[in-house]
Amino acid sequence: MALEMSAREAYGNTLVELGKENKNIVVLDADLSRSTMTRFFAREFPERFFDCGIAEQNMMGIAAGLAASGKTVFASTFAVFASSRCYDQVRMCIAQPRQNVKIVASHGGISVGEDGFSHQSIEDLALFCSFPGFTVIVPADAIEAAQAVRAAASTYGPFYVRLSRPKTPVILDDKYRFAVGRAVTMRGGWDATVIACGLMVAKALQAADALAREGIECRVVNMPTLKPLDEDAIVKAAEETGAILAVEEHLQHGGLGSRVSQVVAKHHPVPMSFLAIKDCYSPSGKPEELLQRHGLTAEGIAEEVRSLISRKGQ
Repeated sequence: MALEMSAREAYGNTLVELGKENKNIVVLDADLSRSTMTRFFAREFPERFFDCGIAEQNMMGIAAGLAASGKTVFASTFAVFASSRCYDQVRMCIAQPRQNVKIVASHGGISVGEDGFSHQSIEDLALFCSFPGFTVIVPADAIEAAQAVRAAASTYGPFYVRLSRPKTPVILDDKYRFAVGRAVTMRGGWDATVIACGLMVAKALQAADALAREGIECRVVNMPTLKPLDEDAIVKAAEETGAILAVEEHLQHGGLGSRVSQVVAKHHPVPMSFLAIKDCYSPSGKPEELLQRHGLTAEGIAEEVRSLISRKGQ
């Protein structure tokens, strides 16, 4: 069984490391520090940690003010609150003046489990990608999460980093080096390409293993940065494999699939398919039950790839 680690714990530990290295870093939370793991930073640097209470909109304004005074600011809450509840404050206070604020949100997607649809964040990537000047990252595992947080800290400007709630398989090793805007080919192949982000990358690799036993060689591309996209990797996949499936734990419109399809349509049109959440909300349930409900499984990916390959050359 693959080693599993929590991306949000990796975030909390990385914040402590960054706090020791850079006294200019401050951290904000909205009464969820035990869940987002910013409590690790709060314990080490109480004078640089600010709990804004259940007032997420106010937290974004405070974050912008601290950034305007020269601080590197990390602001954390659940993804659904960071995006839906704070859209206007992020737009006016952070995106438009391009403040140096890093919004790192946990509990992304439907894998929050029994918290129910009030806490499921399925629109957040579309919302944050709509902000001019924002960098949007969805790490595939804990290793990538830690490196993405470091990249955000060392790069001026607004960031949105989406983390999942459950522990997820570790699919990268210590030699891996994250770079903003760079995709990573996790597995080679020439029959089709799966482009995925977040916890769906591990499931795409499982699907590719199953397909290989059938004689289908499927490329798997981890696309951690949704904005800016690695357009070269997308065009290369289109040219070399002739078919692309985009997989994400997000609504089908407005997220990874929408952005990848724009690149494909402009530079090298090929058959495409999309595996994501349809135009609906989900009930409460265990994470794997909810992913199964929407076909966001290794079996669902493999089935979609087979269907996609059948369209090549038509």
